[in-house]
Amino acid sequence: MAEDAETTTRVRTLFLSDMHLGTKGCQAGLLLDFLRDYDADEIYLVGDIVDGWQLKSGWYWPQAHNDVVQKLLRKVRKGSTLVYVPGNHDEFLRDYIGMTFGGIEVADHRLHEAADGKRYLVIHGDQFDMVVRHAKWLAFLGDGAYTFALFVNTYVNTVRRRLGLAYWSLSAWAKLKVKNAVNFIGKFEELLAAEAKRVGADGVICGHIHHAANRQIGGLTYLNTGDWVESCTAIVEHYDGRMEVLHYPSLLRARAVDAGIVAADAPLEGRRAVA
Repeated sequence: MAEDAETTTRVRTLFLSDMHLGTKGCQAGLLLDFLRDYDADEIYLVGDIVDGWQLKSGWYWPQAHNDVVQKLLRKVRKGSTLVYVPGNHDEFLRDYIGMTFGGIEVADHRLHEAADGKRYLVIHGDQFDMVVRHAKWLAFLGDGAYTFALFVNTYVNTVRRRLGLAYWSLSAWAKLKVKNAVNFIGKFEELLAAEAKRVGADGVICGHIHHAANRQIGGLTYLNTGDWVESCTAIVEHYDGRMEVLHYPSLLRARAVDAGIVAADAPLEGRRAVA
């Protein structure tokens, strides 16, 4: 499908992470729709774009995942600058840091200067996850538990849809309710903000923990892109330098409400068809 210049929203910079292409949990259909709806002068892929961990255990690569890759490459051919900052799930690409392939630069991190002059450290963030750094076997175990939670979510939400209830995420609920997980997220955010301060940046843009955010920590701006497994979120920089977290399912639902396709009080779900 060709991008419609009249309906595509153009932004200065687009930040995406944690797509986990190569896994059944990847919301590739929604992601492809988002890439049709938004275009940017510069695109940052902030890690865990391709899930090398899962692909090692079993190959899974449907056409929709290939379409996402092709859409990104097409944007590069049309003039967008693309910087790929690998994460822990696509760490095999860290062997190619500093190289450029087909107009795509692979970088360990980047200092991005916004239109308003503010500088942001762009980094995946796994370097500040002590489990990933010092107990990789535990990280693999946690990844398996997360995959199982997504599997359970599929069946739980099938029942919830039939009852007219909104989408509910077991893994998101666990992360926000379990004390240790909440403490981990808070500590992760503090460490990333401290690193941004250390390198003289005004803020940080990261991914890794699948928890989108835009908030102030110690006078610095902490931005997390979220993910395209459950929340389907991204960060955009507008041409005035303003940073915004976009929750794509909410945007789709708002459009559907405006068009009279669904009622304003209809349940929100993370699927294009519902919107």
